[in-house]
Amino acid sequence: MVQAKQNGDAAYMVVNHDWCKGCGICEAFCPKSAISLNGYNKAIIDGERCITCRTCESFCPDFAIARVKRRLPVNAGNETGLNARQ
Repeated sequence: MVQAKQNGDAAYMVVNHDWCKGCGICEAFCPKSAISLNGYNKAIIDGERCITCRTCESFCPDFAIARVKRRLPVNAGNETGLNARQ
């Protein structure tokens, strides 16, 4: 899988290249032109342009694009483990 959207947001988009058939529908519907097809005819998401609107995920006929939430680090703040999330 290839991931995008690494600029501090709580979620980002990923492309499963095993499922992507390179139809270009995601590229056509992306409102920020953040998606292109690489040399292998697979979708690539530009993390700098992507706004995680999920339009590509909605239109992908192969379910190859998904939004993934970031996980909290185990040591968040002064607490560790389960207490870090409270």
